[in-house]
Amino acid sequence: MKIALIAAHPDPESFTLSVARTAREAARARGHSVELRDLYAMDFEPRLKATEIVGRPGFGPAPDVSAERTRLADADAFIFVYPFWINAAPAILKGYIDRVFGFGFAFGPGPGANTPLLAGKKLLSFTSSGAPADWAERTGALNAERTIFENHIAALAGLTVLDHIHFGGIVPGIRSDVVMGHLETARATIAVHF
Repeated sequence: MKIALIAAHPDPESFTLSVARTAREAARARGHSVELRDLYAMDFEPRLKATEIVGRPGFGPAPDVSAERTRLADADAFIFVYPFWINAAPAILKGYIDRVFGFGFAFGPGPGANTPLLAGKKLLSFTSSGAPADWAERTGALNAERTIFENHIAALAGLTVLDHIHFGGIVPGIRSDVVMGHLETARATIAVHF
């Protein structure tokens, strides 16, 4: 199975990228091919161009988007790994979804509505926040992200949602044993789903 692992954090030593690397290693250990797309390391341009909007003159994906779609075309699963910043995904990830998972890749025209183009493929998310997990749950921040990713984007694309694991209380100076426990949760999650 080919897995596209899409990570969004500017610090290569961040908890987010530690989770991404752990998930990649766990999936590879189970015999899967993993394509890690580190959006900041790629210097991905998140701003949607006018010509990338359906119906505009010259409509079509920009060359960087076409190249990215080609890299992901044969992926069987997508794993998003990102932190909550002001209780939402980083702008670079939202821009990636707008541009790469847009019309012609994740969905296309259909009779009376859009047609999902990624049906049969899977989605798993790992998120983190500085706030405790119960706070993210209680205030609706976690549910808001689940609504966007699992209810809307997955449904639009036809993706099967496997899980959404959220790690709360990820702050500078977090104890290493807590981090190791979270990374073990990431490994176990990959083992369950892949």
